[in-house]
Amino acid sequence: MDWGTDLWDQYDVIDKHTQSGLELVEKYVKFVKERTEIEQNYAKQLRNLTKKYHPKRGSREELECRFSNHQAFLDILNEMNDYAGQRELIAENMMMNICIELTKYLQELKMERKTHLSEAKKAQQSLESTYKQLDSSKKRFEREWREAEKSAQYAEKTDQDINATKADVEKAKQQAHMRAHIADECKNDYAAQLQKYNKEQSQFYFSDMPLIFNKLQDMDERRVKKLAQGYVLFSDTEKQVTPIIGKCLEGITKAGANVNERNDSIALIEQHKSGFERPGDLDFEDYSQGINRASSDSSLGTLSTPKGPLELLGKNKSKPFWLFAKKSKPTVSEDFGHLPPEQRRKRLQQKLDDIGKELQKEVDQSEALGKMKDVYEKNPQMGDPASLAPQITQTAQNMERLRGEFNKYELWLTEAGGRGDPLLRRDTSRDDTHRSHSFNNNGSTHESCSPDGAQSDEGTPDPSQAIYAEFDDEFEEEELVPPIGQCTAMYNFPGASEGTIAMQEGEVLSVVEEDKGDGWTRVRRANGDEGYIPTSYVSISLGK
Repeated sequence: MDWGTDLWDQYDVIDKHTQSGLELVEKYVKFVKERTEIEQNYAKQLRNLTKKYHPKRGSREELECRFSNHQAFLDILNEMNDYAGQRELIAENMMMNICIELTKYLQELKMERKTHLSEAKKAQQSLESTYKQLDSSKKRFEREWREAEKSAQYAEKTDQDINATKADVEKAKQQAHMRAHIADECKNDYAAQLQKYNKEQSQFYFSDMPLIFNKLQDMDERRVKKLAQGYVLFSDTEKQVTPIIGKCLEGITKAGANVNERNDSIALIEQHKSGFERPGDLDFEDYSQGINRASSDSSLGTLSTPKGPLELLGKNKSKPFWLFAKKSKPTVSEDFGHLPPEQRRKRLQQKLDDIGKELQKEVDQSEALGKMKDVYEKNPQMGDPASLAPQITQTAQNMERLRGEFNKYELWLTEAGGRGDPLLRRDTSRDDTHRSHSFNNNGSTHESCSPDGAQSDEGTPDPSQAIYAEFDDEFEEEELVPPIGQCTAMYNFPGASEGTIAMQEGEVLSVVEEDKGDGWTRVRRANGDEGYIPTSYVSISLGK
């Protein structure tokens, strides 16, 4: 069954039906656009919500993330941020794959429908023109035939009239003959026009219009098929990100499961344990017996040597230690003497660790500058050794300053009842016994002495070694940041944007930089290629 055969006389119906179909496509496109706006607004509100509750850098909330319940809430905020990204992806894919594609296809259908209807209109106008010619020839034939009959009747009447002359009779007969001839010509023309019209009418109803109607049918069926694909994409677009959304929800569940109330309690103890002893009982002073008040070490009014919190917390010596008393803000001192003993030891140890790391960096820098100077001396075309003098001098000053701070904090830690790290101390001071080069005032070099006064002697490098290879080896190690873990791709990622890197599902990559809260993680391949990938697309395992 087709429109050309079964709906040959339903032009208006086909016209309205095809127009209604195009309007439905427009309506669906508008519906999807509004859906994408809802998704975008939803994602924006989610991002604003997570940003609102995300702890600010250096704030009290960020410091409390050492507790598992606080960290779990932070993980939930990160997962919700990733979830918002998936809602944005849904909106973007719907706009690209449905709205834009259907709008473009709709314009093509409108042009095609207009062309078919224009062809139908031309065919109808041609048939109407032929019919007008037929009707005109028919009316002329009718008119001329009547005139011919009148002329024949007049000639016959004249011929029977006895008073008519022979000339009148001959004239009437010639007139009747001429009219009959003209009528015959009109009759032939009418027959020809009728034959032409019947042929065109048959062509119109059995060929031209059925072909146009069938084209419109094919166009409408393609429209329906394309619209059905759009309906399916409406669902598939969301299904594509459903696994990732499921991962986000699983991450929220995992965050709740990772909360450990016992560990949180222990963390609070470790963070705030003062190390003070509980106050002892106060002695009774019997003034009636003349007891020397000054001899009492625990008098309420004259505590000469306050113990525990009364001394370290700076309490009023005339008052006992109240557990819930409102504390005034202590004066921060460099040796952390304002802190309780336990917390003071922890802060001093942390400070020592930080100074040790800075000192180690300066030591490494000093060694690198020394080796670079050796390369310049052996191969002057690569650089002037004297140009390194300011850097070497500055590095030496930095090391001396850091060693002084290290010794100072180590002494305070010993006084506080802790102990420094002798291994770290030996490592950070190794430069005293191994430095081999320094600059004098005129830029020349001389050998430095070890602490015992003996001149240190480093082995002379083998001249046969390649200078360029030695120079490159010293600095290649600092070009690549060591990985902090690994990740496995759960989905394919094209990596089309600048700064990103493509990956295939199941591919294992090295993690170079963690997600900073923007939803991207920096990774590296085995061949050295680096770039960013979506955090929600991979399963990350960081090294402990």
